[in-house]
Amino acid sequence: MNTTTTRPPGVERNAAPLLHGTEAVALGAVLPSGQWGHGPATDQFEADVADMLGVTDTVAVNSGTSALHLALRSIGIGPGDDVVLPSLTFCASVQAITWNGAAPRFAEIDPRTLAVTPDTVLEALTPNTRAVIPVLYGGRAVDLAPIRDHLAGRGIQIIEDAAHAFGSRYPDGTMVGADPAVLTCFSHDPIKNLTTGQGGTIVPRTREEAAALRSLRLFGIVQSKDARASLTSYEVQGAGMRFDMSQLNAAIGLAQLQHFPQTAAHRQYLWRAFQAELTGLEGVRLVDLDVANTVPFNCVVVLDHHRDDVFRHLREHGIGVAVHYPPNHTQAAFLPWHRDLPVTEQVASQILGLPFHPVMTHDSVRYTVAALADAIKATS
Repeated sequence: MNTTTTRPPGVERNAAPLLHGTEAVALGAVLPSGQWGHGPATDQFEADVADMLGVTDTVAVNSGTSALHLALRSIGIGPGDDVVLPSLTFCASVQAITWNGAAPRFAEIDPRTLAVTPDTVLEALTPNTRAVIPVLYGGRAVDLAPIRDHLAGRGIQIIEDAAHAFGSRYPDGTMVGADPAVLTCFSHDPIKNLTTGQGGTIVPRTREEAAALRSLRLFGIVQSKDARASLTSYEVQGAGMRFDMSQLNAAIGLAQLQHFPQTAAHRQYLWRAFQAELTGLEGVRLVDLDVANTVPFNCVVVLDHHRDDVFRHLREHGIGVAVHYPPNHTQAAFLPWHRDLPVTEQVASQILGLPFHPVMTHDSVRYTVAALADAIKATS
């Protein structure tokens, strides 16, 4: 790579949000109200997301982690229960389980997609398993249809960790989040496909489940905020904490949602550009995201070379590579639930996340791939 070449945009960061110029206007419309907690903008965000997904309802919360925590709580997951999930995920997926008092049961992954498969889920089941959390790595849908009847027969429910997957589809065209048999949880943090600054969305399966989730997200109070304004009292019927999405975050999300089709198309364009530019680079395999159906969250390669050396070389040369993720079954916090997962451990030592976000251009992709080729050569 010619180091004198002008550096194209975005390569120094692994991920970054894209502002469209309307977010400040949206915030300015909410700020004067003085009502910055849950409010009309939050309700509108829920309705607009539901409309996009083709579902009847969504429940907005303050983070993707809260979404997982509340989804598990809403179906009664607690002490004595096992929840199956991959080890190769952000630690939040695991913390949501342990904070409910349940035990994570780590499953192996397909090295091609870095996600669980029906077979790896079945292998990980125990007599105490009550839920399965497929993590939609990179945004690619995980199809557990072949084992759904088996899971249902054992009373095991599916909660999708779709933090990476807003806007993605299953191969049959169904939107992630639109499956009526699955509780789906999205994240809207700053670098996700759709950002609200911070936030998350749960897609409930029934109106009753939506009502339960709304109660859990705001102190267990039954009445809505608008209803309480005209009452002298309110009812607290169960457990709950403050996990609601503020109007400020919802306003950002509403502005972002207007531009989401363009954002999604650009993410697919960038991923395909990486696919083309990486062709022929020896010892490098691109993790398959089924880009035709996926709004890609990241661009991850598996290296035959010494990953850590390549990582350091690229960082030293200003390329924003990262590793997503260190496996959780080897983390000190989760050692009580350690299992032998040789595929996960092997792949985790080889993966490298390249810079990938909507600020980038095709020139950014070419520059990054040239830098990767130089790093491999320099560290071989």
